[in-house]
Amino acid sequence: MRLSLRLYRVILLMGAGIVLFVGCGQDESTELQLPSDGDGLTEADVELRLPAGFPAPYYTTATNPITLDGFRLGRKLFYDPILSRDSTISCASCHQQFAGFSHLDHDRSHGIDGLFGIRNAPSLANLIWKDELMWDGGVNNIEVQPIAAITNPVEMDDNLANILGKLNRHPEYPALFKRAFGTDSITSQRMLKAMAQFMSLLNSSNAKYDRVKAGTESFSQLEQDGYALFQAKCASCHAEPLFTDNSYRNNGLTPSPVFNDSGRAHITGMPADRYKFKVPSLRNVEVSRPYMHDGRFLVLDQVLNHYNSGIQASATLDPLLTGGIPLTADEKTALIAFLKTLTDQSYLQDRRFADPFQP
Repeated sequence: MRLSLRLYRVILLMGAGIVLFVGCGQDESTELQLPSDGDGLTEADVELRLPAGFPAPYYTTATNPITLDGFRLGRKLFYDPILSRDSTISCASCHQQFAGFSHLDHDRSHGIDGLFGIRNAPSLANLIWKDELMWDGGVNNIEVQPIAAITNPVEMDDNLANILGKLNRHPEYPALFKRAFGTDSITSQRMLKAMAQFMSLLNSSNAKYDRVKAGTESFSQLEQDGYALFQAKCASCHAEPLFTDNSYRNNGLTPSPVFNDSGRAHITGMPADRYKFKVPSLRNVEVSRPYMHDGRFLVLDQVLNHYNSGIQASATLDPLLTGGIPLTADEKTALIAFLKTLTDQSYLQDRRFADPFQP
């Protein structure tokens, strides 16, 4: 269902050696008038600004500096269903901005030909601070992340060679690549670098929580009570300020008999990693339902009920969850009030990340 870890690392080692391309024959003197020219963005809008208090990111843009034209190209590719076999599914099909770039109300990813994946489409935010990506950590670099969805037979079901042919034949993409990279020769490496430029700016750091930390706003008493509970009972895994420690843990879910998803062990092959999944960030959790790797919980109340009384003991259960996390009804209410302070409306409505195909 997914590319093997070995394949991902081969792709990374290839680096600049990914050179699949098709000559496009575009006249270099021709300058197309492209729709993205009217988005009103400037170079300042795509400058990477690291939030105060955040750790150093894992992904550096030193070898892939973000430019306005590179960002625009990556954004267009993210929203364009041309990356799927029959041009019906885009990255944005499962990663919707208003839902924190998750798939609102869909338990599992929906792909080509109406097919379903086995995992929930995770929200996308602060990706440059992730050491590894996907629920099982099967991708270790943001620049190759799109390959997982593009080649997955139940997601986009295409291949790089076919996509490059479509892009080269497209009336706009050769000129867009020339603006971004100085050449209209479209290669997989340039395509992936452009998408990485877009994804590198998908950063959420202006929720009420952040404004409270900055001293410009205050929690209500209920939110403050929830924050205290969060620090005492949740922060070991959902560490501030990213609200994840990037670890893999078995959080006591009963394994699905239908999918038998082994989690991290799917990548490592180690029995000790069975049913362990990457701890997701809780930023924008209010709007990114449903929850868990398979989307089994529809609302936050169900999530807290699981930790309170639904933990399933197993050989790989995280020791921190032995016995569950006891919570009273009032504590659940307070915790949810705090979790809602992690909703970043400016991120959910940022015009830079909006669909360029929409007027």
